[in-house]
Amino acid sequence: MKNSIPAIIFGLAIVIAAAFLGNAFMNRNHKQGTIDVTGLGSQDFVSDLIVWEGRFTASSPILSDAYAELARNKKTIESYLKTKGLSDSMLVFSAVNTAEKTAPIYGSNGNYQGSNFVGYELSQTINVQSNNVEKIERISREVTELLNQGVQLYSRAPRYYYTKLSDLKIEMISKATEDARIRAEQIAKNSGGTLGDLQSADMGVFQITGQNSSEDYSWGGTYNTSSKEKTASITMKLVYETD
Repeated sequence: MKNSIPAIIFGLAIVIAAAFLGNAFMNRNHKQGTIDVTGLGSQDFVSDLIVWEGRFTASSPILSDAYAELARNKKTIESYLKTKGLSDSMLVFSAVNTAEKTAPIYGSNGNYQGSNFVGYELSQTINVQSNNVEKIERISREVTELLNQGVQLYSRAPRYYYTKLSDLKIEMISKATEDARIRAEQIAKNSGGTLGDLQSADMGVFQITGQNSSEDYSWGGTYNTSSKEKTASITMKLVYETD
């Protein structure tokens, strides 16, 4: 009996080894791999928030006179914008910036010898934000009408934003993920395999560019504010198992 126990154990070991070898032989052509795909999600949209700024100045050798002129300009600008339908709450004026103006002094030989104080220059900016994009666009173009009232307002180009950006980003991620999944299924089908479980998903950089523009994508993300009509895009890199 003692001699039969080792023989039984040895026999079981041979059977188990044969089973493993047989299974390995049957699956030698079914090695598991991965498929890496990148999907793109994009969406055109129109900005629903506009920010417009303008700057006006006043100068005088006497500081109090410069302040008085700047105050008159501010009042004229306020009145003008109210006639265009803007309320007091929409008009945000910055603090007054004061700078001394100097003129260079040159000697008879053309050498610079210093400068003379010639007066003060005061400046102030006005900021307007509104969801009425078309209205503010029109005002920013027509503001040169203030020249007829003796005020020079330096109008800056409007900036455009979108207040539903978070919702848009979620939608883009969904589109990019679906695009990547379809690509992975097609690759697996073309190679005669089947798509397995998702191993990982990495989101690319969210990009916002002007429609029909030649803007380049940036590794850190592009966020266009100069165009009213924009295109949002994002990529998703998915890694699937495949048999």
